[in-house]
Amino acid sequence: MFRKVEDFTHCWKEEAEKTLEIFAAIPDGSLDARVAEGFRDLRRLAWHTVESLIEMPGHWGMEMAGKELMQGMTICDPPATMAEIRAAYQRASESLLQGLEAWTDASLEIEDDMYGERWKRGVSLLVLVLHQTHHRAQMTVLMRQAGLTVPGIYGPAKEGWAAYGAPPPRV
Repeated sequence: MFRKVEDFTHCWKEEAEKTLEIFAAIPDGSLDARVAEGFRDLRRLAWHTVESLIEMPGHWGMEMAGKELMQGMTICDPPATMAEIRAAYQRASESLLQGLEAWTDASLEIEDDMYGERWKRGVSLLVLVLHQTHHRAQMTVLMRQAGLTVPGIYGPAKEGWAAYGAPPPRV
């Protein structure tokens, strides 16, 4: 749970950059990559990340840029290009940070109805970060399966070890 708005803001800025780094590594020609039929592809996973970033703050009464894309609790169909998805994500991320400027640390103790439960806003912010991280991880697996290079966002990915003059970790 976040107890200080400043702590979340710092964390979010770093995590949003990591998400944008993953998005930037996905070419439009790979957006249909999926583990199997009936599962989300890279386009849908990336777009769901945007969806969650717009939908969740709505439970807190926050006006989010991109809310016109929402149809109830789900977002409209994803756009054709990764550039459009990145732009929507960046816009929503900036909107989140702007909305948080009106919050105090005490705001993090306010409870909201979140999916039939009562969550403190400090918990909701943590879930927002973890949810994004979860889907980012799913995207990196699909990227590997599609033969794409995965950026090392928390340290070197397999290909990144060469920059350190070291072999990749044993498999």
